[in-house]
Amino acid sequence: MVGSCIGVCSTCKSGSALQWGPRLHTFISRGQIGRSALVQLMNTTDINRTKDIGIGKRRYINITAVSGGGRRMRPTVNAAAIETLQKGIAEFYDESSGIWENVWGDHMHHGFYEPDSSVSLTDHRSAQIRMIEEALSFASISDDPPRQIVDVGCGIGGSSRYMAGKYGARCQGITLSPVQAQRAQALAAAQGLDDKVSFQVADALNQPFQDGQFDLVWSMESGEHMPDKTKFVNELARVAAPGGMIIIVTWCHRDLSPSEESLRPEEKELLNKICNAFYLQAWCSTADYVKLLESLSLQDIKAADWSEYVAPFWPAVIKSALTWKGITSLLRRWKTIKGALAMPLMIEGYKKGLIKFAIITCRKPES
Repeated sequence: MVGSCIGVCSTCKSGSALQWGPRLHTFISRGQIGRSALVQLMNTTDINRTKDIGIGKRRYINITAVSGGGRRMRPTVNAAAIETLQKGIAEFYDESSGIWENVWGDHMHHGFYEPDSSVSLTDHRSAQIRMIEEALSFASISDDPPRQIVDVGCGIGGSSRYMAGKYGARCQGITLSPVQAQRAQALAAAQGLDDKVSFQVADALNQPFQDGQFDLVWSMESGEHMPDKTKFVNELARVAAPGGMIIIVTWCHRDLSPSEESLRPEEKELLNKICNAFYLQAWCSTADYVKLLESLSLQDIKAADWSEYVAPFWPAVIKSALTWKGITSLLRRWKTIKGALAMPLMIEGYKKGLIKFAIITCRKPES
């Protein structure tokens, strides 16, 4: 199993169903001791964590439950593994962002559509703007316009520039991709917004910002890449100002029923394939995110399943990839080909109710 994604991070009764993503050489122990579980890390170098389990030396790290009920787990991930994942993410977006912009424009996220709508490419670009507006409306941002915004996982800066223009706010975006950061800044300059927005290469799990710096913390479809959801959410909360709003729009797996301990094997297998193609890590459910936010005493927590509103998106992406422009672009980029081949799997996941397109919002307490 080494070198493949073998599962998902899921709410479970036993607290042991947390599994990891591509290239991390990991798999998960099913055992649990009290409120902690053991993660077996293979091919690590810390000999102090080895334990003989009868089939050779294996290396362990602890992960600790952070809430009751579903027992959402907090993983501690080997630093080398995170570095490998982040390098893969950066290279994936270095390679694919130009293709995406050429066909779809500067918003690298789903669009928001009316259910069962039939739309053209122009409509898709409008739908991507509508996704931003719907997310802001869901969080009631218009009631108190932000002055300082951070865009976590900013892509080529579409959301940053849009919100800077809408609110007159100062917006800072971070991405793992140097190509994205450079292109985002160039587009800002071309639109006369370089005094309002800035972009840099930075890690969302260790953001280069002061505590309490931003009125609005925005994460549009970046959470699915995060290897440590607990640390990710903690960083979002850390950089939020007192009273500031956090908006997370992300891919999740379905919530588990009370009788389930984990996803079904065939569901895990489908998510594994998607992980390998898109450089994803530990999937989690919307309920997992809500529990993490509750554990930080964040307020006004709201969540919704917007899967039906994004249904036309992946069929449209596939259609655009099959154009002459799409095919000739893909042929030059292997990582992007892997992503393109996984697009039907996303549609399958949505149709089966396994993949959910979720929005989760909350507010940091005033004090």
